[in-house]
Amino acid sequence: MPLPRILDVATLAAGYRSGAFTPLEVIEEVIARVDAGLDPAVWISVFPDEALRAAARALGPTPDPTRPLWGIPCAVKDNIDVFGLPTTAACPAFAYEPVADAEVVARLKAAGALVVGKTNLDQFATGLNGTRSPHGAPRSVFDEAYVSGGSSSGSAVAVGSGLVAFALGTDTAGSGRVPAAFNNLVGVKPTKGIVPSTGLVPACRSLDCITVFAATTADATLVRRAMQGHDPRDPYSRRFAPRALPLTGFRFGVLAGAERAFYGDAEVEALYDAAIARLATLGGTPVAIDYAPFRASAELLYGGPWVAERLAAIEDFYATRAADMDTTVATIVGGAKRFSAVDAFNGAYALEALRQKTDAEWAKVDLLLLPTAPTIYTVEAMRADPIALNANLGRYTNFVNLLDCAAVAVPAGFRADGLPAGVTLIGPAFTDDALAVLGDRLHRALGTGPGLDRDATLPGAPLEP
Repeated sequence: MPLPRILDVATLAAGYRSGAFTPLEVIEEVIARVDAGLDPAVWISVFPDEALRAAARALGPTPDPTRPLWGIPCAVKDNIDVFGLPTTAACPAFAYEPVADAEVVARLKAAGALVVGKTNLDQFATGLNGTRSPHGAPRSVFDEAYVSGGSSSGSAVAVGSGLVAFALGTDTAGSGRVPAAFNNLVGVKPTKGIVPSTGLVPACRSLDCITVFAATTADATLVRRAMQGHDPRDPYSRRFAPRALPLTGFRFGVLAGAERAFYGDAEVEALYDAAIARLATLGGTPVAIDYAPFRASAELLYGGPWVAERLAAIEDFYATRAADMDTTVATIVGGAKRFSAVDAFNGAYALEALRQKTDAEWAKVDLLLLPTAPTIYTVEAMRADPIALNANLGRYTNFVNLLDCAAVAVPAGFRADGLPAGVTLIGPAFTDDALAVLGDRLHRALGTGPGLDRDATLPGAPLEP
């Protein structure tokens, strides 16, 4: 049984159960694909071939039904600790050797996953575009002239090009969702705290989420469930308390009027409208919302005192080694110095005032359906105007962690030039399971295959409630 072009958990698990291939045979194919990879900017470090083979052999000859990720190759964003590989956050001067796996990595290994290596990112997870790394800029798998999305750039490209079956990213402003859109993948951003961040180099510690890129929502949900669970070492860890959403007869909020901003990209707007229409056929009723308070909340993330939290994460390093940082990242982090403690409190007050207004919009709907990104840019354009264009990419993502929401990003189709677009289902905290079901239904209804294999039938069975 040949391996599919785009690897996925369901197909690999079925192949193992049937005896069509073994983990060692799969890892040999992964090694070959990594060696032949067309985008040299995907990886920062990879385990030696013999170490990967040894890890595959150590799983044994027979699938273990108690280990749901048995033999599944994966990648980890290089701001998450993996024992045996350096953690660099895409800044060589910052690099250190972790003494243990991050908690999520330990849980994935316990579930049987095979970690292949560490992926590239916008340095210190600061950016939504993927161009801010000394290791190069990973490109959209569909056109090397275009950005891959960031900051989890390498993770998305690794999955979208078929190197691994899933990859971990992180998300503070949208970094687990925008790269999914630009590489035709699912991106699951859990509710804050349900997936522990122990062993993560923080961007904004109070907002960060570890995320999953995968071919399907079912795969990403399986991985998220393997990682989630309270960790007392993480001060922001929370126990998962599932919150239901109606799976039929639901109301979903959509953009209207002047808040529909696509920066001239009429094709992405049309794909958004098509997704609205399709979700309506799946039992939902679209409801126009006032997006303005959500947008104002989003603007606080980089325009308000939360940028100071990025400095808090690397304060000692920045004080002595700022010259070793990416220029744009250093400028953003250095901007924290203009904020005082009074500004921080005023920002918190402003967010709570906006929350009252967004709560009024939530009263009208059960969930939101928004564009994941309003358009896509070339690498050249992004480098020419890195702050403004990056902000445009976060227009519909930046508020999600500030307002304590869960999100599932799914592919929405392609522009005429072959570049992908995505939409995101967003719900209140702890609606992760219900959003996953609706996201899977929408993804399958829109009929887009995973990653580069856009014309393939979506693998695996539909995700059940």
